[in-house]
Amino acid sequence: MNIVETEAMWVLSAARRISIRETAIVSAELSLAMLAEVEERGLTKAGPWVFIAHNLPRDGKTLFDWRICLPIERPATYAGRFELLHLEPIIVASAVHRGSLRTLFSRGYGPLVSEIERSRHVFSGESREVYHDWRGSDSPYHLIEIQFGLAR
Repeated sequence: MNIVETEAMWVLSAARRISIRETAIVSAELSLAMLAEVEERGLTKAGPWVFIAHNLPRDGKTLFDWRICLPIERPATYAGRFELLHLEPIIVASAVHRGSLRTLFSRGYGPLVSEIERSRHVFSGESREVYHDWRGSDSPYHLIEIQFGLAR
C-alpha cells in the first residue's frame, strides 16, 4: 500500500448509478463515445482512463454512484456531450493490480482494503481505478491502479 496524492486533472466525464456487474457494458459504451468526442472536437488525451466510485459495494448487485473519466488537456472552450470536470488532488491509499479482471477484487481490492482497515487511515467513500495498461476484457493481463480516498 502506498499513500499518495493524486494529480489534478481535467477530464471528460459521465456519471451513472449502476451495479458492479454493469460496469463492463456501461464503460465500453461510454468509452467509445468519449473517444469519438475527443476525435470530433480535436481534444488531446492526457492520461489513462479513471473510473471513480462512491461507496463501492462489496457485491455485484447493489447500486452505487460511478463516473468514467478520460483525462484531457484543458480546452479553451467545450460544449459537447459530456461533462468537463476538474478533478482536484486527493490523498489515496494505492496499490497496483497486475492480472486479469477476474482477479481484480480477490487479488487487488481485497488485500488493499484489508491493509487500509489494519492501518490508522479512514476511508473517504471515494475509490478510483486507473487503467494504466488495458488490453481488452478477455486479456489475462492488465495494469490497474486501485485507489481508495482517505479521510485521514
